[in-house]
Order: sequence, then structure tokens, then C-alpha cells
Amino acid sequence: MTAFTADYRKASVKPSPNHGERAGGRKPDIILLHYTGMSTPESALDWLCREESQVSSHYFVHENGDVVQMVPETRRAWHAGKSGWHGQDDVNSASIGIEIANAGHPGGLPEFPKEQIAAVIELCRDCGERWSILPERVLGHSDVAPVRKVDPGERFPWGELHKAGVGHWVEPAPITGGRFFQRGDRGQPIEALQSMLSLYGYGTEITGEFSDKMAGELEAFQRHFRPERVDGIADFSTIDTLHRLLGALPRYS
Repeated sequence: MTAFTADYRKASVKPSPNHGERAGGRKPDIILLHYTGMSTPESALDWLCREESQVSSHYFVHENGDVVQMVPETRRAWHAGKSGWHGQDDVNSASIGIEIANAGHPGGLPEFPKEQIAAVIELCRDCGERWSILPERVLGHSDVAPVRKVDPGERFPWGELHKAGVGHWVEPAPITGGRFFQRGDRGQPIEALQSMLSLYGYGTEITGEFSDKMAGELEAFQRHFRPERVDGIADFSTIDTLHRLLGALPRYS
């Protein structure tokens, strides 16, 4: 791909050949955050710009806060893979993908440097304002591809982003004892919990049975919204946090 002018004024440009048309001429209404999960930022950026990789994203954020744009925002970058949100299965056509240089789970979940998070916040705010993206549609890869993906991981500071005006968040409820639900449980309470996850956007089937798939979706929820414990068990803290998140959405408030 030939050079293009960056959509974000602070970004340098390193074109990737891996992109296409957004289906149906869609405009992006999701910002999707990833970690690279590779040992070095240089190798990750190089891979995203190689034709044989068949992957890309719109932006890449270095540990020092430098931002690189690889695909114009009007184009469909290839970063989400098999994924879904609110019944939509072509997340690539609906999203702006941001890769954040971080070794992730393979590298022991290192902290995200302050300079990097500040740059991510500024980039998300810029994209969100230009495309009128709702806060609740700033998501992690693990949200749209539970089980299959775990990035940007439980150490990503979603609460810090929210304080700066990016994303949807409520303070997670403290972890306490009491009743909980887990794999193999059945009944109306499970159906109600599945309905809540589905209403928020997860691809949860309403069956009344706590399946392995549901546990994976709960882990994705916890990784984003209750990261202190990611175990796929529906304890009070998880259910209460989900309930308050739904209540804080404009369409339910």
C-alpha cells in the first residue's frame, strides 16, 4: 500500500497492505484495544505490516507513547478475527483497531507504562470524537472474542481510561462470600444472568445452563470490569458490577 495522510495528527505512518473495504460502507462505531503479545514492539509492528501475516490494525502505540498508523480509518483493518458484539459478527467493519505494545500473558503481564496509557487515552478520545463513538463501545479484544482472546488483559487500566473520558466503567463491587453460580448450574437465575450479559453486548446464548462458553464470557467480563479475580464464576461482585454497568447505560437509565 502506498503512503497516506494520518487521520490522527500525532501519528507517523507505516502502511500495512492488510486491509479492505468496510462492509456496506460502514462507519466505525467501536474502538477495539489489543496488546501485541510479542516479545518486542519492533517485531510486532513488522508483523502487522507484512502481507503474509494477514493481520493489521489501524494504530500501534509504542511503550514511550509514540503512535503509528498503518491503515486509514475509512478502511477495514484485519485485527478482530472471528468475533461479535451485540449480534454483529463483522467487528472489523465496525471498528478502529489499536494495538498496544505489550508482551501480555506470554510475557508475564507487564505493566503498561504511563506514557503509553496517556497516548492511548488521547488517541481514543480523538477517534471517539471524530466518529461519535459511544463510551460503551470502547472494548477489548477479549470482549468480542471470549475464550479465543484474552487481550488487552486484566492489567490494562480501564478505570484510568474512564476517568479521562474514555470507555464505560463502574467501580467493581468488592469480592465477598455468599452465593455464586458456576459451570453445570441450571435454572432461572442462570437465564437472568445470561440475559444481562447479552444485553450488555456479549454473545451469550440464553439457555438457562451455565456452560463452558458462558464461563469464558464471564472471564472476559471480569478481565475488563472486575479484574481482581478472573475465574469465570458468577459471584456477587461480578453480578453486581454487571447490573450497575447496565444501569449506567443511557438506554437503561
